[in-house]
Amino acid sequence: MLRGNGTSSPGGGGRGRGRMGGQNAAGPGGECICPVCNTTVPHLQGQPCNQAVCPKCGTHMTRK
Repeated sequence: MLRGNGTSSPGGGGRGRGRMGGQNAAGPGGECICPVCNTTVPHLQGQPCNQAVCPKCGTHMTRK
């Protein structure tokens, strides 16, 4: 929680990466991979991998 002087209290609650402590964004490069058949395709900037569909089996892909 933020104090009146703009600092956070010990033990968290400040401006972090969220409750689950997730990764920062992966960036524009990289690949998308199919979790079923392991097909990889280049990641398209502006399109999350989980919205891309595998060209071989039709499953939604994940980020590699």
